[in-house]
Amino acid sequence: MFRPCSVALRQTVRQTTRAYSTPAPTPAPSGRPAIAKSSCLPDTVLEGLNYLKDQPPVLAKPDSEYPDWLWNVLTPKVLPDDGPGGKKERRDRRLENKKKIKERNFMSTQ
Repeated sequence: MFRPCSVALRQTVRQTTRAYSTPAPTPAPSGRPAIAKSSCLPDTVLEGLNYLKDQPPVLAKPDSEYPDWLWNVLTPKVLPDDGPGGKKERRDRRLENKKKIKERNFMSTQ
C-alpha cells in the first residue's frame, strides 16, 4: 500500500455522558496551531520510495495536496451488529476460521 509518509498517531476521543441537560461549556480557542495529519514536513525526502534509476528523489507534499480519504484509510471498519446471519457475524466467523487454520497449519509443521 502506498503511504506518502507514516500517518501521525490519532488522538483518542473521549466520550462522556452527562446526567443533566445544560450544554457543556465550549473551551476558549487556544493559540496552538492545528495538528498536522502527516508525520513528515513538506519537502521531506521520502527514502525508499524512489526505486527507479536516474529519477529525482520523492518529496513529501503539504497535507492539503493529498486527498481527504487518505487520512481515513487506516481506521478500522465498524459494522453494525445486525443479528444472526448478518455481515458482522459472517466476518467474525471468517476471521475466526482463518485463525484456526493458521494455528492448525503451524502446529502441523512442529
